[in-house]
Formats: sequence, structure tokens, C-alpha cells
Amino acid sequence: MTAPLAAEPTAADRRRWARYLVEERAEGTVYQRLAARRTGEERDILLRLADAERRHEQHWLDLLGGEPARLPRAGVRSRLLGWMAGRFGSIFVLALAQSAEARSPYDAEQYATPAMRADEKVHSEVVRGLAARGRRRLSGSFRAAVFGANDGLVSNLALVLGIGATGVSSGFVLFSGIAGLLAGALSMGAGEFVSVRSQRELLAATEANEDAAASAHDLDIDENELALVYRARGADPEEALAKARRIVTAAQAGVRRTATGPIRTHGDVHEVVGSDWTAAISSFLLFASGAIIPVLPWIFGLQGAAAVIVALVLVGIALLSTGAMVGILSGGPPLRRALRQLAIGFGAAAITYLLGLLFGVGAV
Repeated sequence: MTAPLAAEPTAADRRRWARYLVEERAEGTVYQRLAARRTGEERDILLRLADAERRHEQHWLDLLGGEPARLPRAGVRSRLLGWMAGRFGSIFVLALAQSAEARSPYDAEQYATPAMRADEKVHSEVVRGLAARGRRRLSGSFRAAVFGANDGLVSNLALVLGIGATGVSSGFVLFSGIAGLLAGALSMGAGEFVSVRSQRELLAATEANEDAAASAHDLDIDENELALVYRARGADPEEALAKARRIVTAAQAGVRRTATGPIRTHGDVHEVVGSDWTAAISSFLLFASGAIIPVLPWIFGLQGAAAVIVALVLVGIALLSTGAMVGILSGGPPLRRALRQLAIGFGAAAITYLLGLLFGVGAV
């Protein structure tokens, strides 16, 4: 429903309405493109959001009296979201859309209806919920990726700066950086292999088996210990007894009821914790991808202060990028997260550099 005009609209009002119109269209396009890459419930939710944006678009068209001859371009953020949604459909798009929906311009807009203001607040929570689903799916692997790459970046930067500050040759700095890369990556890979393998073995030791169900047809329906199996797995006495009776009845009737038999607590161990070799190789590569960056200047023949400056610039860009990605995914301000990441990384490197200077002076 179109809001009644509070006064004769000015040229500035009409320009603002036109800007709202193109933004609503752009947001509707984002949701449509995201929906095209989703299925099931998420697709339906995104299509409903797109429908709501079309209602808002129609509101501004009605106020403008139809399609204007000229329309402004949508904002950079909206165009970027539309481009990303059509090509990636990733959690990053939803995280950015969540941030955009949280800043509705309609709260102070006299020509927006109360329903539109309410819609925008609801949309923010809907997108937050969709983004949260993606974050939950991504959180483990993304945390490991950021941790591995950042560990390589910071530890090897600190190593080459600390070694370089002692006054040794560039060749020795390069050797130290490569050694640090290999040592750190192998350590990460080995640690991840042992961790995942140990977890798999621990889960395997606690896995339920089907031995009790296999002999269920020989049990007395009223006096048996099968209920104790379920009680040991956390069921209350009444529920455990009911399950046991269903299994014994089915078994004595000659019906195979594996679906109601002893429930496997963890399922397939491989599905729960993944492959130990995959985890080890991933950790090795993630650490190495970060650790190689501080060494690049020395690999390409730079020496002294020039190599240090280039290394700092390259690592700084990488730290800012990973920090910004964390900010986007968490729904927080990307710049603040990026600067925090940069400060932590450079702070650690500065400490080792000062220690290198100290030991270098002492050695002289």
C-alpha cells in the first residue's frame, strides 16, 4: 500500500525515490540469483525475499508515476553483490547482504510505509539466518584454512625478519625461510594426521555393534537385558524398555528390523571426522601457502632492506585480506578485522626482529 504524500514532492524527493527503486531492483536480483543456485527450503526463502523487494519496487514506481526516463545506477555494493551472486552464490554474498539489510534507509523516510520498514527489519533477520546456516557449514574448514595460512604467514615472517636482523647473508635468510616453511608445514600436517587418526580410533572404540540385535529372537520379551543397552546409551528406563520390546517382538515374528535395532551412536567414523590423510595434506598445503609469501623477496634475489620491505608489504596484504574475509563472514566490520589481523601479525614479527637485532649486536 502506497503511503499518502505528506506534501508536494520536490525534485530531491523524486531523485531519492528513483535511487530507492534501483536499489530494490538490485537487491531483488541478488536474491533471485542466489535462489537459482539453491534448492529446497533455502531457494523458497530467497524467492520470497525477491518477491518482497518487488513489492517495495512497485511502491516507488507508483509514487514516481511509472518508470522514469532516466534512473541512477545502483550503488557499488549492490552491483558487486549482484555480480557475486550470479557467479558464486557463496556465503560471502549472504554475509554482505546481511550487512546491507541491517542498514535500512526507510526508518527516516516519510514516504516509506510502516510495512516496508517492518519488512526491512524482518529481511535482515532472515538473511542473518541463511548466512548462519552457511557459516555453520563453513566454520570448521574456514577456521582451519585461516589458522593454517595465518600461522604460516606470521611464523615465517617472524623467522626471516629475526634471522635477517642478526646480519647474516641473504642466502642464509632464504635457507632459514625455506627450512621454516618445511618444518612448520610438516609439523602441521603430522599434528593434524595424529589428531584425526586418534579421534577416529577413539570413536571406533565407542561404536555400537549389532550383536545384541542379532540374538534378539531368543530373548524373553518380558525379562531381558536388551533395555539396559539403551539405558547405557542415555535413554530413560521407560523408553529403553519400549524399544527393547519392539525389537524382541519383531525378531520373534521373523521380521528383520534393523532400522529399530541398536542405534549406532556416531555413524560412519569417516563421515564424522574425515580422512586423516586429507586433513594432513590440507594442513601442510595451507601452512605452506602462507609461509612461502614472506620468503618470496629472497627467492627472487632481493636483499637487505628492500627484501624486508617487500616481505612486509606482501604479508600485510595477505593479513588484511584474511582479516577482511573473517569480518565479512562474521557479519562484522571488515576493515576493523583486517587491521586487527595486521596488528597481530606485524606485532609478532616486530618482537622477533628486535630479538634478532639484540642477538646480532651481541654477536658482534
